[in-house]
Amino acid sequence: MKTEIAIIGAGPAGLFLGHLLRRAGIDAVILESRTREEVEGTIRAGVLEHWVVALMRELGLAARLEKTADFHDGITLQWNGERLHLDMRDLTGGKFVTVYPQHEVLRDLIAGLLDAGGEILFGVGETALHGVASSDPWVSFRPGKTGPATRLDCRYIVGADGYHGPSRQAIPAERRAEFHKLYPFGWLGILAQTGRSWPELIYANQAEGFALLSTRSPEVQRLYIQCNPDDDIALWPDERIWEELRSRLAVPGWTLAEGPIFQKGIIPLRSFVCETMQYGRLFLAGDAAHIVPPTGAKGLNLAVADVVVLAEALIARYQRNDEEKLARYSETALRRVWKGERFSWYMTTMLHRNPAETDFERRIHFADLDFVRTSRAAATALAENYVGLPFDR
Repeated sequence: MKTEIAIIGAGPAGLFLGHLLRRAGIDAVILESRTREEVEGTIRAGVLEHWVVALMRELGLAARLEKTADFHDGITLQWNGERLHLDMRDLTGGKFVTVYPQHEVLRDLIAGLLDAGGEILFGVGETALHGVASSDPWVSFRPGKTGPATRLDCRYIVGADGYHGPSRQAIPAERRAEFHKLYPFGWLGILAQTGRSWPELIYANQAEGFALLSTRSPEVQRLYIQCNPDDDIALWPDERIWEELRSRLAVPGWTLAEGPIFQKGIIPLRSFVCETMQYGRLFLAGDAAHIVPPTGAKGLNLAVADVVVLAEALIARYQRNDEEKLARYSETALRRVWKGERFSWYMTTMLHRNPAETDFERRIHFADLDFVRTSRAAATALAENYVGLPFDR
């Protein structure tokens, strides 16, 4: 097999890149270890930055989003029994919050790419990268996990295969600097069959720590609470979860809508960045290069930002034989990555109760929240980060 760009991973980064390259007339093949059903069935929340929604519209992929997504003017912050509505549409000149689950985005991207004649090979096994430092890289894999060994020759490889994929490991360890932070708390997330109890997302730091009230549909809500990342989910029966949610989201005169919980699980929170994001003919994107805690709603958005930058660089290379942007991809992408990491860390530390936190530090977090309440400049900074910073080319 032969293509121009071999993309490893059919997540947000790989699929958006496939669309951007196809629009520019550049051939690409996407290899994915999971089946299509597994990719589309992995349930994940999603808050889309304003420009990502615009990109989906531009690519003709927003029909279902327009019908089923939630468009909010802002978010609500809560602490000490008080709520603050942060009007992001006002603070950012008309930009808004879009709640549309990541797996729904993937369904739209996959269907759109396949309908347009794009090539995605699902369920491949034993994927390995070869010759990434040469001018003739290639990828080996087995179709259907156990099929015959297959070679895909290409000009460039894009590793969009997540933290545990083979792409990052293809960069020699001495050429990589990796930065890790593991937070001493996790999220217990639930899906509940119930109506909405608030018109927008609530981020709360109250009682025993963080809680997030989000939504999936008018009939299904997604909620999270801070917990010990090592907890056994069996220690969290439904009534205990609702009790904690009521406590952490309580304000006078308001009642939390409750209902049957049909999904729950615990995830750890961590931050990770790999420098560099390129080596030879290999370029990393998305979770292969960086991970953020979900508090800042940056994971999917940073992945898409990576490939917007990379697509521009590859298009410059193919259409104008200009390699300058390609040579600077890592430098350009990492500037935005670190801003996203900073904002995610800021939101996470401000809104969670660290087990080792002193009373002094807790009051500093409340002062941070009150600063957002009393300063339009602080509120604007938070809002600009949340809905999506401008690109720095």
